Amino acid sequence: MLLELGIGDAYGAGFEYADEMIDLGYNDLSRYVEHPRHKLKPGCYTDDTQMSIAIAEAIVSGEPWTPELLANWFVKAFQRDRREGYSRKFYHFLLEIGDGEEFLAKIQSTSDKSGAAMRAAPIGVLPTIEKVIEYSKIQAAITHNTPDGINAATAAALMSHYFIYQLGPKRRLGQFLEGQVPGEWSKPWQGKVESKGWMSVRAAITAIIRNDSMTELLKDCIAFSGDVDTVAAHALGAASSSVEITQDLPLHLIETLENDSYGRDYLIDLDSKLMSKVKKVDR
Repeated sequence: MLLELGIGDAYGAGFEYADEMIDLGYNDLSRYVEHPRHKLKPGCYTDDTQMSIAIAEAIVSGEPWTPELLANWFVKAFQRDRREGYSRKFYHFLLEIGDGEEFLAKIQSTSDKSGAAMRAAPIGVLPTIEKVIEYSKIQAAITHNTPDGINAATAAALMSHYFIYQLGPKRRLGQFLEGQVPGEWSKPWQGKVESKGWMSVRAAITAIIRNDSMTELLKDCIAFSGDVDTVAAHALGAASSSVEITQDLPLHLIETLENDSYGRDYLIDLDSKLMSKVKKVDR
């Protein structure tokens, strides 16, 4: 899950709100491309992956799921590996924060954008829908304590849960989510994806339903334009567990994904620890 999420994020980072890169034909999966305005090096992931790592590490730790635990992991993940990709305001906020306690004391938790949803996929490993919803609401409320922010994060976590536990065919993903979370999740997304969390989740659902391979899925996520690194992170993280989607991401995208201390090898290792939390459940 985390490896695929990171590849989607890193690939999409070159196209985020850069429609000209799509128009020029760079969305062919031949390589990671450099964004025309951002400083991020091609092949490096963004905040979507770094915060998903923090969520995964919190789950793997086995500690009680509290805002304090999560805030500590958010701060730790950033401080040990500071990187571009966060919104400018949140990046500077993290630069000034010393620990999770200070994070919780100073954070403004009223956003309805995609931050809580983009990091939610690892929660899908939990064994029940009820537990996924409970954990999703707690983590989302730390930074996105709004109906749209919480609902988008919950839907994103349930997307991965749906495929991990094989709850149904991918064509019924939207209907499944509508049975659990307020939102028009089965309505196909069209056009550019803006910054609201529910938008990137709906676009990811649409792309998953209409594609049968990871290569086509990734290209389709980028083709929406807009906040496409988040769309691709949602979609590839969830689809990595789908038995209906061919796992055919190009080897060169795997091999050229960043591989410093918290890069490809770290994602693979953490993925293994995270997926060990998946339980065999009789439904």
